[in-house]
Amino acid sequence: MKSLTVVMPCYNEQDTIRDIVDSVLSAPRLDLDIELIIVDDGSKDRSREIIAELADLNPAIKSVLQDQNRGKGAAVRTGIGLATGDIVLIQDADLEYDPNEYPSLLAPIVDGHADVVYGSRFAGGNVHRVLYFWHSIANRMLTLLSNMFTNLNLSDMECCFKIFRREIVQSIDLKEDRFGIEPEITAKIARMKPVIRIYEVGISYQGRTYSEGKKIGLSDAFRALYCIVRYGLGRS
Repeated sequence: MKSLTVVMPCYNEQDTIRDIVDSVLSAPRLDLDIELIIVDDGSKDRSREIIAELADLNPAIKSVLQDQNRGKGAAVRTGIGLATGDIVLIQDADLEYDPNEYPSLLAPIVDGHADVVYGSRFAGGNVHRVLYFWHSIANRMLTLLSNMFTNLNLSDMECCFKIFRREIVQSIDLKEDRFGIEPEITAKIARMKPVIRIYEVGISYQGRTYSEGKKIGLSDAFRALYCIVRYGLGRS
């Protein structure tokens, strides 16, 4: 493994995009060369201007500016399709997930043990911001239901941090435009043959409130439930 592609979907993150890009580019990554693909999903604030500026200053950054807001899943699909690195890592454009944890997330793949790695906010003793009770219950319930359909024992199916060998993730026919992409990816990976080696690594989590920019809502939870059943039953 010689190179890493970080796919970063972005929507209205003008307050965090500079900091997260700096963190990604300066993060330890086991000596892997880096390609950062930022896909702006039709932002209405200054995110697009900032991304274009950052891309002009650093050749490691590739910017994709979508004309309209299509959803996180659509942005992730676009970034995955453009990835050229041996490993592909999904990184949100807010500051909830810390790029300094890349070494522990990448190691199972770099060492040849894993094909896919999930970060988990609920595994290990890492630091977490205390936020919404019902949100955490919903996450755990969706993970439980996903596990029932996939026969996996993940602790955090909805976590943003997902890392893949590129040939694996680019072989999946992804369809979901919004947050339903999380259970969709999980279901389709679980059904791949030969069996994909999936590992899980505990991570820290600096969650934000809705007033601070959190975007996932109740409708996304219902869509996730639908996706768990649909893709868990093997429907494309």
